[in-house]
Amino acid sequence: MKQSLSLLALTALLALPGASQVVRRPYIRAFGDGVVSIRPDVVQLSFGVTTQAATAAAASDENETKTNAVLAAARQILGPNAEIRTVNYSVSPVFRQPVPPGSGPATITGYSVNNSLQATTGDLGSIGRLIDAVTRAGATNIGGLRFSLRDSAAARAQALRLAVQRARAQAEAMALGLGVRLGPVFSVEDSSAGASPNPLVRDVAAGAAAPTIEVGNLEVRAAVALEAEIAAQ
Repeated sequence: MKQSLSLLALTALLALPGASQVVRRPYIRAFGDGVVSIRPDVVQLSFGVTTQAATAAAASDENETKTNAVLAAARQILGPNAEIRTVNYSVSPVFRQPVPPGSGPATITGYSVNNSLQATTGDLGSIGRLIDAVTRAGATNIGGLRFSLRDSAAARAQALRLAVQRARAQAEAMALGLGVRLGPVFSVEDSSAGASPNPLVRDVAAGAAAPTIEVGNLEVRAAVALEAEIAAQ
């Protein structure tokens, strides 16, 4: 009976508001961000070949011939072991709408084949010549120019260090303004994102000189939220 009463008393004690809560000292929450500007070391270019013919087979055959010519031109610039891959291949019918609209069903007049490719290289200086070469060889669309880092770990770590230092400095400034001392840090949360430059591409038209690509730096960013106790006076 005594044991039952003891368990009942303990249960009642734990049920009291705040009985199981940890008392938290006053604290300061501060934010900091860090940005590291770094030149990219890899570039990806998306390009493709689109063909149309009366039949799907004819459109596919023509597309294969033109794509092989485009690939050969790309390898002339990037080398025989160039990193090039197909990212999408599609075959779709081409419809002719009735005139006037709604007067009858649409009819298939042929087929369209699209082969989308992506080339990756660390030779950033070759990208203008690559665009010129594949365009002259028969590529019908150019796009998706993307600069990046093969390994962003070091730059991200540097950005995080800067973000933490700035958050700590902000917390210390707030403590000074409040007339208190900053205690130990008990929480740090981070988030980061990378930003790519917007390359400028000029003179991409077929037959023009190799386009000029102006490569900007990448900005590797980090942001942190820091919480530190206010030290006992």
